[in-house]
Amino acid sequence: MDKELRLLLPLLGEYATASVNGFTFYKGERGNHTLVACKCGIGKVNAALGALTLIDTYHPALVINTGVAGGTGATDDPAKVLDVVLASEIAYHDVWCGPGTERGQAAGCPARFTCPLPADVVKALDVKTGLIASGDIFVDDPADLARILALYPDAKAVDMESAAIAQVCHIKSVPFVCIRVVSDTPGDGGNAAAYESFWQAAPERTFERVEKLLEIL
Repeated sequence: MDKELRLLLPLLGEYATASVNGFTFYKGERGNHTLVACKCGIGKVNAALGALTLIDTYHPALVINTGVAGGTGATDDPAKVLDVVLASEIAYHDVWCGPGTERGQAAGCPARFTCPLPADVVKALDVKTGLIASGDIFVDDPADLARILALYPDAKAVDMESAAIAQVCHIKSVPFVCIRVVSDTPGDGGNAAAYESFWQAAPERTFERVEKLLEIL
């Protein structure tokens, strides 16, 4: 979303823009890195199109997906509002290809996409880690959350894009990292209001993890 993009553009310093397939790309330099930022839009189709266009145009060594997510309240170390979650795994919660296949597994892909980072890098980022489950719904109904947790009891957070980007990166053999800021917690009730308030709560500090990751790499 535009709100998220505005938090990331300062990382690029002076940048140039280009338009490809209807997406605007912002290219700049930071330290030893050439960075390209793009706003994909909401949902899996937009995310997949944006990721594929980015990869085919700029051939990145690494794709970093960042944005917001909803905390599930599950696991012994639940993600709360303004916590940052680094995905160790990503899966679909709204995919099923029929009998003989595993729920959540896209055809020809692993049941879960992995996002490996060295343990020392994860420790330095000071984030929560775990599974992020993706689907084309904004999860604000406890019944939807219960369905997702029945499929993935270990899900730390939910979003609408990460699995689609992970699938494109898997197909294109590009390393992928996902860092999401928790904006709301569907199981707590009133999360739609929490989501709106989140954008007024100076969430820029949580995007510092992206900057820290770039410094470490």
